[in-house]
Amino acid sequence: MMDITTVLLRDGRKLGGIIPDVVIEEVHADTLTITDHPVEQGAAITDHAFKNPAELTMRIGWSAGSVALNGVISGVVSGTLLTGKLKTVRDVYDDLLKLQASRQPFDVSTGKRLYTSMLIRSLAVTTDAATENALVATVVLRQIIIVQTKAAKLKASALKSPSKTGPVANLGSVQPAAVSSAQNTAQFLKLP
Repeated sequence: MMDITTVLLRDGRKLGGIIPDVVIEEVHADTLTITDHPVEQGAAITDHAFKNPAELTMRIGWSAGSVALNGVISGVVSGTLLTGKLKTVRDVYDDLLKLQASRQPFDVSTGKRLYTSMLIRSLAVTTDAATENALVATVVLRQIIIVQTKAAKLKASALKSPSKTGPVANLGSVQPAAVSSAQNTAQFLKLP
């Protein structure tokens, strides 16, 4: 369902399926963790640095009037006007809280770029005299880096010391063997 924000602004800014009325600020942060240890000259520097998940902080807002207007226009377009309760800024806040609580990665589009696999790390809302009938939220989002791994099996013959580095093998039931006191002491002291 298209709402008035999409029709009028068409800038495509959204968090999952939630479209803000206004974006006050977007702060994009991309960082790299770099080793503090010395790196051998000629070594691959990429082995000593890795990219951290992207972070995005957005100050976004909704006014009570625009949320209600979006509801009316959506109702007219869909033919469901007056069959349901109109949305309030409280409903939008609940939607943001549900999106955070779901812990399911979602896409975020901003004026600068599209982010994938994002989660809401923190959500802060302050209500004062100026924002009593509006919702102004500071949303901090962080990317989840999703990877795929594979397990590889090595043949015991390919290992340097298969008894120490080989894979675990099921040998069935093994009965303990009696060890003499002298053997136990020698093993403990590692005597030859």
